[in-house]
Amino acid sequence: MSPTHAVDDLLRTLAPQVVGIVSRRFGDFNGAEDATQEALIAAARRWPGEGVPDQPRAWLVRVASRRLVDTWRSDSARREREARVVAWDVPATDAPDRDDSLTVLFLCCHPALTPASAIALTLRAVGGLTTAEIARAFLVPEATMAQRISRAKTQIRQSGERFRMPSGADRDQRLRSVLHVLYLVFNEGYTSTRGEQLQRVDLCGEAIRMTRLLVAGSPSDPEALGLLALMLLLDARRPARTDVSGRLVPLPEQDRSLWDRGLAAEGVDLLGRAMAHRDVGEYQLQAAIAAAHDRARSAEATDWSEISELYGLLESVTGNPVVTLNRAVAVAMADGPEQGLRLVDSVADRLGDTQRWLGVRGHLLEMVGDTDAAADHLERAASVAVNVAEQRHLLAQVARLRHTGTP
Repeated sequence: MSPTHAVDDLLRTLAPQVVGIVSRRFGDFNGAEDATQEALIAAARRWPGEGVPDQPRAWLVRVASRRLVDTWRSDSARREREARVVAWDVPATDAPDRDDSLTVLFLCCHPALTPASAIALTLRAVGGLTTAEIARAFLVPEATMAQRISRAKTQIRQSGERFRMPSGADRDQRLRSVLHVLYLVFNEGYTSTRGEQLQRVDLCGEAIRMTRLLVAGSPSDPEALGLLALMLLLDARRPARTDVSGRLVPLPEQDRSLWDRGLAAEGVDLLGRAMAHRDVGEYQLQAAIAAAHDRARSAEATDWSEISELYGLLESVTGNPVVTLNRAVAVAMADGPEQGLRLVDSVADRLGDTQRWLGVRGHLLEMVGDTDAAADHLERAASVAVNVAEQRHLLAQVARLRHTGTP
């Protein structure tokens, strides 16, 4: 690993710890988060060449604290607060057993925030990514992402939220928000909503790292275990999801020898630990579906009946029409495409103009032999696709069905 990459990994680990320490001591999450970003940028520029300090976290705390004091000094309306901190001497070290990373994560996933705002703030405060990096990941202007993060922090400040770990019912509610945000970050990395690349490996990696952090702090929470299991089981397929040219390779056509069996085994183990609690939720069910695919040594060996039953349970838990679409594919494989088409048509009023619905219906129409209608559906799906890799894959299927391309 190069010095720069080693420093980047260290900074991402330390970022939430530093935000937590500075927030706790100064009582200002907004200012602490901004100051920590500046400290991280300074370290990223200096440490690869000068070497990592003996106490890297203390170095970042000192720099962030000084930046925060400088910011307060520049605001004449805050003289009283300046007086309170000018005399404060930043210690060289902090209590080694105090890590506020989870508190920062829970604060960033405040229920009052929109998912988009919570994702951006989480990636910056917990993931240690710069605003520019987050903007590039989501293909929006840096100024737009900066405004999103600023609004999120303003909402947290206006809510009167204290810098503390929530407890009781509040923690349970916040945990659901945290799991949802981490799930959305991973999904954006697994299949990007925009751009030419199918996958954004950095976002998947950050989602997995932050979920590991959550599991370390909540080792007996079945849904946290289930979410990490799901991420690992899906990420295990990453090497086979695209070919050397970046073309999407559908699951049935993937070279399963390329799958990371170590990640898959870890995911299965985590799923077993989660299921042992006998409190099954949506992430555990999704992980169970992923595990059923990962256990099959070939597409032909897939147990579609099991997967269909699992999707039925997931559908009853979530009521999500997208789950119904996924169940339709499993039912078509287990019981015939006509059965699957009936399920697809049952959610036409909610999903009929989406890429996913059009694509699934087109696939099932091909299975029943109606190639002309299948091509029409897939062409319409391509017209609304925003990911270039998916769009190209759909158009290739259209060309094949219309006998104008290579099978």
